[in-house]
Amino acid sequence: MKNFLFFAMLLLLTASCKDDEPLTEVFLPKIFGDQMVLQREQPIRIWGEGIPGKKVLVKFKGQEKETKIDKVGKWLVELDPLPAGGPYELEVNGKKFYDLQVGEVWLAGGQSNMEWVLSAGVEGLSQEIADSDYPLIRFFKIPHDYDAKHKFDVRGGEWKTADANNILKFSAIAWFFAKQNHLEKGIPIGIIESNWGGTPAEGWLAAEKLTELPAYQEKAKDVISRADYWKQEVIDNKLRELKRNELVAAPENGEIQGVANLAYNDSAWSTVKLPQDNPFRDIAWFRKKFTVNQTENVKLNLGDIQQMAYVYLNGMRLFYKDWGDQVNEMIIPAGMLKKGENLMAIRIINTWDNSPVLGKEKQFYLKTEGKTISLEGDWKYNNRVEEAIPIVESHHYQPGFMYNAMLAPILNYPIKGVIWYQGESNADQHEHYQELFSALITQWRQAWGIGDFPFLFVQLANWQERKEVQPESNWAFLREAQTNTLALPNTGMAVTIDVGNAEDIHPRNKKDVGHRLWLAAKKVAYGEELLFSGPKLKNADFGTDKVRLEFEYCGEGLKLRSGDAVLGFILAGEDGVFYPAKGKLIAPNQVEVSHASVKSPLEIRYAWADNPEVNLYNSGDLPAIPFRVRK
Repeated sequence: MKNFLFFAMLLLLTASCKDDEPLTEVFLPKIFGDQMVLQREQPIRIWGEGIPGKKVLVKFKGQEKETKIDKVGKWLVELDPLPAGGPYELEVNGKKFYDLQVGEVWLAGGQSNMEWVLSAGVEGLSQEIADSDYPLIRFFKIPHDYDAKHKFDVRGGEWKTADANNILKFSAIAWFFAKQNHLEKGIPIGIIESNWGGTPAEGWLAAEKLTELPAYQEKAKDVISRADYWKQEVIDNKLRELKRNELVAAPENGEIQGVANLAYNDSAWSTVKLPQDNPFRDIAWFRKKFTVNQTENVKLNLGDIQQMAYVYLNGMRLFYKDWGDQVNEMIIPAGMLKKGENLMAIRIINTWDNSPVLGKEKQFYLKTEGKTISLEGDWKYNNRVEEAIPIVESHHYQPGFMYNAMLAPILNYPIKGVIWYQGESNADQHEHYQELFSALITQWRQAWGIGDFPFLFVQLANWQERKEVQPESNWAFLREAQTNTLALPNTGMAVTIDVGNAEDIHPRNKKDVGHRLWLAAKKVAYGEELLFSGPKLKNADFGTDKVRLEFEYCGEGLKLRSGDAVLGFILAGEDGVFYPAKGKLIAPNQVEVSHASVKSPLEIRYAWADNPEVNLYNSGDLPAIPFRVRK
């Protein structure tokens, strides 16, 4: 009996000591921070690293849960789901996070059109700045990164609330999407940005998944089989990138040599003709002397700069052009010019492909009152004023590398869904895109482990020179692959065939894109009944000399934005030659198309070109979806 009492007391004492175990410091990923937004109505996961065997205690809105750190130093606590609300406080082993909100969390992924920030010339910027104070809209930007292995944490980032300063660096499309979401649903909205300009889709899904796709098997298997090599090569490449970035951001390396000054001797420099001799290499310096008779109201236009530049007049820095900035005609401050001879010096770097570009035909000039001074022609050029920049490989394009660094670290963080804008970098391999994109969506859903969450994407906008007949358009084929991906459940597509720019792959109308994504979200994510899509082909009836098309998603009926004929059709008969055909509205949901040279139509295509001219809409002002169909 005495032994029993002794062991019982010892057990109680041991339990008491265990409960009183001091809490050690733990490390949480950067996604956890003040002002974060957590997904409502899903289990809330808190995770991190620490000393194996030690206790982790998490407190949040009346909940207290604990766990032990496993033998490899990892831990995860899952809290009960909550409705929208806040502000709340999160405490993890004594470390506190403040002003947390529970609402809807969306991931904004893709390439440059999703990454494009509001401050980079987006239409309607002044109105957005004036209407930007929404403290319950919050963004977390994941910095660019890549790796050959899954990373525990992202490279950086912090949660930012919407205000006139912060929104300037928000993804424009994600901002317009989030703002409508917040205004209509009245709940906190969190946007996690994980995007990178110019990137192909294969870098955004796991290499293991890519081994299932024939077109990507070889590269994916190489990444997996040579894991040690790729881990070291990523380290080496990032060191080269650091060196390159140091050189790029150090214009003083050239300035201290006086190359921006009028008196500098550039006789040993090469003479090049601009813009004809573009592109160049490394850190390119250019110099040109010019004469003006006035110093006020002088305008400058450099036409095109790819991608970053420092521009000087008479030794003084006029402006810095970053990669996302537009090159517009600007007035030169009077104090920088003098009557007579002046010197313009320009330092240009293109970290994209190390091929700097300066100038554009007929848009490269100085303009004084009543006179235009062309800057085209001879310039002095030297790309050895500064050290040559190291060659940095685009390893983030490798299978799974961006996924490893920019998605894998946040897969425990529940989200409502994804908005995605990508495809431009896969257009030359459009034949593989439907399988690739479908695999991406499927693999992301599996990795997050929260079911078939909504995945909404933007179909490529119109771009490049307009051609009336272009049956072999890569962009048209890519758009078709995107449309076909709608076969996956809980997907939606925003058509942007009418808001692009022939001369710029980055159209500045982002508001319509965000709005159309939001319409798709209302249907796919929230189950609302509304006109969320543009007219979609339902049936094609090929007659002896015409084709009758029936559409769905017409609302109150089809309409034309301009003219009397429906534009954007091409028609082919037995010879396979396509002709630009016009259509006419014959019913609220029907169009009839014909061409005198096509007696027996066998195939019809709509909006099938890089930059087609279109005017067919539904009553909700949404453009018809491009398509092709054969008899």
